[in-house]
Amino acid sequence: MEPLDRLSEPAPAYPTPTSGIKSWAEDDRPREKLESKGRAALSDAELLAILIGSGTTKLTAVDVGKLMLQGVGNDLNALARESVKQLCRHPGIGPAKAITVVAALELGRRRKEADAPMRATITCSRDIYNLMRPHLLDLPHEEFWVILLNRANVVMRKTAISRGGVAGTVADPKMIFKEALEQLASSIILVHNHPSGNRNPSGADIQLTKKLKEAGGFLDLPILDHLIFAEQGYYSFADEGIL
Repeated sequence: MEPLDRLSEPAPAYPTPTSGIKSWAEDDRPREKLESKGRAALSDAELLAILIGSGTTKLTAVDVGKLMLQGVGNDLNALARESVKQLCRHPGIGPAKAITVVAALELGRRRKEADAPMRATITCSRDIYNLMRPHLLDLPHEEFWVILLNRANVVMRKTAISRGGVAGTVADPKMIFKEALEQLASSIILVHNHPSGNRNPSGADIQLTKKLKEAGGFLDLPILDHLIFAEQGYYSFADEGIL
C-alpha cells in the first residue's frame, strides 16, 4: 500500500514539461519552425509563444500559450477582448508580456481596417456592418458612430461621436448634425454597438432614432439607417421598416 503522505499529494495544477524549448528538435521550436517552415505551419499556441518569449520553471512558452487559449475556449476573438489585467492571471504572464500580446492582436485588427476600401459605397445594411466591423469588433464598451455619405452613397467619413460604458453611451444630436453639416454630407447612417451581443434595440434606441430622423428632416439630412452592431450580427432599423 502507498504511504498516506504519498496518496494525499495534490496533483500539479499545470502540466510539467520534461524539458525546455531549447532542448526540442530545431524544427519544433516556434521561432526556428517559423523560419524554416513558414508562419502558416505554427499553431496559435506556438505563435503566442513567440510573443511571450519565455515560460516558467514548470511551463514552456508554448504551454503558457496553450493555457491562455484554453482560458478563452481557444477563441482568438475572445482573446483579443482580454485586458492586460485579465491576461496577467495566467502563469508566466506579467504586464510586459500581456502588453505584447494585446499590441499584436490590435495590429491584426488594424490590418483588417486597412484592408477596407477607403471610399466604400453603401448599398445595404451588410455593407454598413462590414465597414464598421474593424472599429467595433471586440469592444467591451458601447460606442456611437456616424457615417457621412455623399449623394452617391459613397462614404465621406466615419466618426465616433461618443464612448460610454458596458450598458450604454450618450449620443448628442448637436454633435451628430454639426459633423454632418461641416462635411457637407448628403445623408447620415447611425451605428452603435451592444457589447452584450443582444442585437435588439432598447426603448432608448428607438426614441433616439425617431428624434434624429425628425431633426434630419428639418435639416435636409436624411437618416438612411441606424445599425446596432453585435459580434454575431446586427439589427438594421431600415431593414425592419421602422425608420
